[in-house]
Amino acid sequence: MSVILGYDQSPGAARALRVAIELAAAFGERLVLVFGAAAPGGTGEEYRAHHEAIRQAGRTSLDQAVKAVDEAGVPSTVEIIDEKPAQALLDAASRHDGRVIVVGSWGESPMRGALLGSTPHKLLHLSTVPVLCVPTAEEGP
Repeated sequence: MSVILGYDQSPGAARALRVAIELAAAFGERLVLVFGAAAPGGTGEEYRAHHEAIRQAGRTSLDQAVKAVDEAGVPSTVEIIDEKPAQALLDAASRHDGRVIVVGSWGESPMRGALLGSTPHKLLHLSTVPVLCVPTAEEGP
């Protein structure tokens, strides 16, 4: 089994990374770091340019996350998947026998997430494995 992490270098993802490292270490499992790299549009030169820029952003983000994972001594796998983030995480969880999918939240209201289709909201409704949504900032005492 493995712990699946959606990572995009956002403040929520940074905190989710710390939690995912703790989970993977506690379970003695591999941490699969996933970046969904679907570009807007469908064809043409503009699509190719967006697609490559998004994939490069994913590589940069994940390189930094892997350093933290390596420092914690947790084995990892990196995937940049050409899907929207929620589908990319669902696909990775299926391929890697995911125990849990970990994602950061942006602190948006549940209504806004439902209307705009946030990744955590989609995962909570579509995933067959548990989803852990990590809030951006730690709560007070």
